[in-house]
Amino acid sequence: MRAPVRALLGRRARLRWVHLILGGALLMPYWLLGTLVVAPFAGGDGMFSGSPAAQFGAYAVALPLAAVTALFPLARPMSVAAARTLCGVPADRFADGPARSRAARARTAGWFTLHVGLGGLVSGASLALPPFAVSVMALPFSAALRESELERFWALDQRWLVYGGVPAGLAMLAALAAVAAGAGALLARRAPLLLGPTPADRLAAAERRAEELAVRDRLARELHDSVGHALSAVTLQAGAARKVLDSDPRFVREALGAIEETARRTVGELDAVLGLLRRGEEDAELPGRPGLEALDALLAATGRHVSLSVRDGDVTGVPEAVSREAYRIVQEGLTNAARHAGGEPVSVTVGRDGDALEITMENPLPARPPVARPGGGRGLRGIGERARLLGGTAEARPVDGVWRLAARLPLRGAAR
Repeated sequence: MRAPVRALLGRRARLRWVHLILGGALLMPYWLLGTLVVAPFAGGDGMFSGSPAAQFGAYAVALPLAAVTALFPLARPMSVAAARTLCGVPADRFADGPARSRAARARTAGWFTLHVGLGGLVSGASLALPPFAVSVMALPFSAALRESELERFWALDQRWLVYGGVPAGLAMLAALAAVAAGAGALLARRAPLLLGPTPADRLAAAERRAEELAVRDRLARELHDSVGHALSAVTLQAGAARKVLDSDPRFVREALGAIEETARRTVGELDAVLGLLRRGEEDAELPGRPGLEALDALLAATGRHVSLSVRDGDVTGVPEAVSREAYRIVQEGLTNAARHAGGEPVSVTVGRDGDALEITMENPLPARPPVARPGGGRGLRGIGERARLLGGTAEARPVDGVWRLAARLPLRGAAR
């Protein structure tokens, strides 16, 4: 017994009933306009005729008008807000944002028409039936009521009025609750179909997620390259200074200065990236990212064992996007060399080759293979990703006793 009562009068059923009443309220302007249309055909009764034909004629005119107004894009967010709160449907099954495509607008119009159509009928019944049912339930207890128009309306004898009034009134109220519950359940079943995401909405959502993931990957790559290089450089400089602490104070001072400069620069880059994460920024560019003009400072902070040569003597005029990614590739190459071949000399060659920028880094292979980190590193993979984003290539492998990292970045078509 409890389950049927909860289905008819429980919290979910009551909320859906409120949703239907809201639909009836939304129908009223259209229904009033419909009464103007059917008034010339209502005979002498006027626009507010009480005849069922006039009332349902206005209702039939109101529904197409409601469907037309629901074709506007902003109709979907308003319908979703009401349905998400009152229909008892999981929120993730609704679409977000205005209806942009033709299919989405058509579905929204169908939903709105169904909502106001059922809502108008249930609202009318909710206004008219309870007073009538209460009057019928009062018949056994009121001779005046039994002698009123109700008796002539039902055309029944006094015995039925005495013994059947209360059950008939309760049956009417139960029927109203059942109809409201059924209409609310019908709306709840149709809501995901009519207010849910269309294929175009799903495609747009997938594109947004892909863009967000690309931004996260880019920020993660920036943090890895910047902070990872800084830690490797600081570790290398600190270890070298510790070994010659007593014998070469000048080198120790230079190493400490390099550590200070590396830490200061990295803290600035870290603040910029974390600032973007805090703001939820999705701009394609990070402010203050260094380019090829900062290579000298990068190599100086790395140590004396790194040499730089620039083919043809000049790499000015390189597009900013290429310059920034080239800097990060060199930075990650130096980090890789410091981590796996610490102390070995590293040569860096940068130069133009036609319409591309070429970067070559070489260092002798260590006598003892380095110990691999658990899970492997991400630096070389990040270099390949940076090169591919610009339409270029990158590879790193041993060649004739040296470890060679070679990257080729196209200059044409690169974003500035």
